[in-house]
Amino acid sequence: MVLEGKASSLSEATLRSKKSRLKKSASAAAADEWELEKTDEGPLPSPSQPKGDGGGGRLAFFMGRGYPQKNAEILSSQYGLQLFLAGLLLMFSWAVHAVGITKSAVLSYLITLMLLQILWMAWYICRLNAQKRLIQDKDTHAGARWLKCGITLFAVITLIMDSFKIGYFVGYSDCLSVTEGIFPVTHAAHTLLQVYFLWCHAKDIIQSFKTLERFGVIHSVFTNLLLWTNGVLTESKHQLNEHKERLITLGFVNISIELDDHAPHCNCTTANLCSVFSQGTYYLYPFNIEYHILASTMLYVLWKNIGRKIEHLQQHKTSFKFQGKTVGTVLGLVVFITTIAIVVVYLIQIGRSKIKSELALIMFYLYAIVVLALMCAAGIVALLIYRLEERSLDVSKNPARKLDADLLVGTASGSWFLSWGSILAIICAQIHPTYSWYNLPYSILVIIEKSVQNLFIIESIHREDKVNDEIKTLRILTVSNGSTLSPVPSYKEIFNGTNGIDNGELPYVFNGNICLPESNGNGTLDEEKSQANNTVTPSTSDFSLYGRNMAVNKRSILKNIAAFLFLCNLSLWIPPAFGCRPEYDNGLEEMVFGFEPWIIVVNLAMPFSIFYRMHSAASLFEVSCKT
Repeated sequence: MVLEGKASSLSEATLRSKKSRLKKSASAAAADEWELEKTDEGPLPSPSQPKGDGGGGRLAFFMGRGYPQKNAEILSSQYGLQLFLAGLLLMFSWAVHAVGITKSAVLSYLITLMLLQILWMAWYICRLNAQKRLIQDKDTHAGARWLKCGITLFAVITLIMDSFKIGYFVGYSDCLSVTEGIFPVTHAAHTLLQVYFLWCHAKDIIQSFKTLERFGVIHSVFTNLLLWTNGVLTESKHQLNEHKERLITLGFVNISIELDDHAPHCNCTTANLCSVFSQGTYYLYPFNIEYHILASTMLYVLWKNIGRKIEHLQQHKTSFKFQGKTVGTVLGLVVFITTIAIVVVYLIQIGRSKIKSELALIMFYLYAIVVLALMCAAGIVALLIYRLEERSLDVSKNPARKLDADLLVGTASGSWFLSWGSILAIICAQIHPTYSWYNLPYSILVIIEKSVQNLFIIESIHREDKVNDEIKTLRILTVSNGSTLSPVPSYKEIFNGTNGIDNGELPYVFNGNICLPESNGNGTLDEEKSQANNTVTPSTSDFSLYGRNMAVNKRSILKNIAAFLFLCNLSLWIPPAFGCRPEYDNGLEEMVFGFEPWIIVVNLAMPFSIFYRMHSAASLFEVSCKT
């Protein structure tokens, strides 16, 4: 009876332990599958609760995978799109002079959005400072240091632009709306806090208050997109005024030259300073535009990382080194300096006379054709080198890397659209000025160069870090009579086909290692076989040295190509950003498609083309550091 009681107690204890383990595993599985807010968690259903249409069934229905976080993601994205569409409609109405829509209405809307974002960022920073003891996950791929330095540089220039706007408002304070003075002040405060926020929290993976944070981050994303759109619209209106004046010198008299001038209707208190502030602001707009689009991309990655679960893998830090990139850097600097000279000459000559304008267009097209051809050749060589290498691609989920690839292809479509428009205009035009025949190869090369470059960049950022081949060794072990493992002193015996293999004895495989047949008791090989091995000694170091030299040479070529393409993309960002836009000035497309339709196409596509060059330069800088 005692034994039976003990056996029953042991069986009951075993059952209880099994049940507890099952409950723990079930709860762990549920925790992995269900991503729920703490406030949304409810009491677990009791075992006696019936299934089907009862409370347990409803709870299982509402606690499906990804609920409510998937719904929060969708709702927040729709909220951001509504903000963006409302702002776009407001700006479009102001641009076409809709009745009752003034510039003050647009600025008031943007001021409201910026103030809301400032409040959210201040709340987020204060909340995290109060929880310093908690360890927070970080996305090591997001918010690279060089990207933060770049956005800081653009932010500093944006603050200078805001100071110019404040000075302009002070000069024309008698006839300007108060919102035009409040806007630059609010924008400066927004810029300062946002740069600090991105420096400190761009890598955060938010795991608490996720629903609220999704709305806050997506609000920030679309606020920056609207500020980018406002900058693009303002700068485009200024470019269009200059473009209408230039067309007269090219002989296009049938195009309306009515200027869309919004200059104040009063005198400035300090006329010279107001002129400096007005002209200087438009030269600083390209940096402001890049600042907002970079900020929106970094914030978008932060939004995608909310609630994300990542593996805690240590990432190797990449740093820029000039060593091994001399040729590519020198050639890139030559292109960069030549670009600045071409832009200066272009802006001086264009619009002076018909002959000077045509010569300026031909000069620009010839320069661009040479640079684009060199970039195409460099990209093709890099892709051929990749085909010769045996390196796998990293296909793991990475929001920052996926966004980079999507932006490259998406923004390249803007210049592709313009290039196809130019090609069609050249084919269909009845009159072909001399410079139009240079426009044809230029447009074709733009399409080819960006296609090749996108392939190179996307494959580069997806390639896994190369493991140094020199540290890869082949462990060859032998089994002695004492059932112990000992390493073979040389690899040459296996390479030469001796050491028992000649006698028909093949080495064994033990746990992935090659094991030789049984040797003598002290773990050494037979003297006769070792003497035979010493007679035939083809060195494998020659093969390894040759392979190592080939790898170094290919690596050096890739480094120089990345450095060259990086500087070339920076160079090609300068002309359209600072007013050197042949799509505006040649007038051929406007004759075929009409003035207003083509100008609308250029104004929509040109910002994407400008951003593509800066984003490509940023991606190529990362490739250069990684190679």
